[in-house]
Amino acid sequence: MSELVGSVASSGPNLTNGSGSSACDRIEPSARVFLLLFYTLVFLVGLLLNGFTLKVYFYSARRPASSSVTVYLKNLAAADFLVSLCLPIRITNYASGSVSVRQVYCNFGASAFYLNMYASILFMGYIAATRYLKIVRPLGAHFLLRVRAARIISSVTWVLLLATMGAYIALSLLTEEAQPASALSCEVLHSRLLGLYYKAVHSASAAVFLLVLVSLVFFYHAVSRRLALAQRRQPASSGSTKLAKSRRNMLVLVGVFCVCFVPYHLVRLPYAFLGRRCWWSHAFFYLKELTVMVSVLNVCLDPLIYFLFCKAFRAQMSPRRLIWAAAQGANGERRSSDGRLRANRKTSLTTSTRQAGALETTSR
Repeated sequence: MSELVGSVASSGPNLTNGSGSSACDRIEPSARVFLLLFYTLVFLVGLLLNGFTLKVYFYSARRPASSSVTVYLKNLAAADFLVSLCLPIRITNYASGSVSVRQVYCNFGASAFYLNMYASILFMGYIAATRYLKIVRPLGAHFLLRVRAARIISSVTWVLLLATMGAYIALSLLTEEAQPASALSCEVLHSRLLGLYYKAVHSASAAVFLLVLVSLVFFYHAVSRRLALAQRRQPASSGSTKLAKSRRNMLVLVGVFCVCFVPYHLVRLPYAFLGRRCWWSHAFFYLKELTVMVSVLNVCLDPLIYFLFCKAFRAQMSPRRLIWAAAQGANGERRSSDGRLRANRKTSLTTSTRQAGALETTSR
């Protein structure tokens, strides 16, 4: 998981400048400004989109989750929202040259960021598996399709990820090494013990990613095959239409997954395990940062998945619903304004009556 599933300090020679910091991990000022602007924009957009999604799931639709897919979609939205909340510390790390800020980022910010990234990867896999089981067994009562099972799986997923993050934080606080003030990478903090831990975690994370990727491709292929058979038998049937819709939704899910996470893992594996040489390490550092940027776009693309897989979300996003909500807001303001006007009129009338009574008393 990053800098969490990241590189090992002893993975190769590390050329340094006179101050002892890595000359290969330095970032150019123009690139720093670009990263700051990009992560700030993604933070604002992701916070807005996923905050609205959570509002739809937890406030607008106040009924309990009606399906396992809804449970996984809620957890995916929560993971994306937490990724957005982790971006400010990443932005601060790029903007500040403070060693203390970098230590906070390496010990807590990076681990939380990548924890939620892998939570998103797992929940996208759960959503695809659930949709596949519903297509394969439309009339069956499979245990994994129950809401209770989805809640158990989601809870276990978060516990395992948090345990991994907790072990990382404990090791980093107990065994961290002195960090040069001008070093950008978190790898200079890694002790030998922490490096061995990261090799294990990185290997497990890569295995999880490959498992989810292969599963997504298999699910999409299976749904496409069933659609082809159904269209061959009854081209215009309602079953064929539903399968075509399911295949489209599955394609969107696989597409978002591949675009956001495949480039990062293709680059992260050699960046973490291969021996580092300065003549290519600097370029590779930028390439790794670019793939992280692409993976962060997941928080902006996942609302498309919510829209396709969740009827409640589509209902909240329908033009009629939005117009109705706007009209309700306008009516509420109008009623509030009318209420204040009536109250002002009543107050004015009472005041006038009192003044008239006082004048009459004075005249007597």
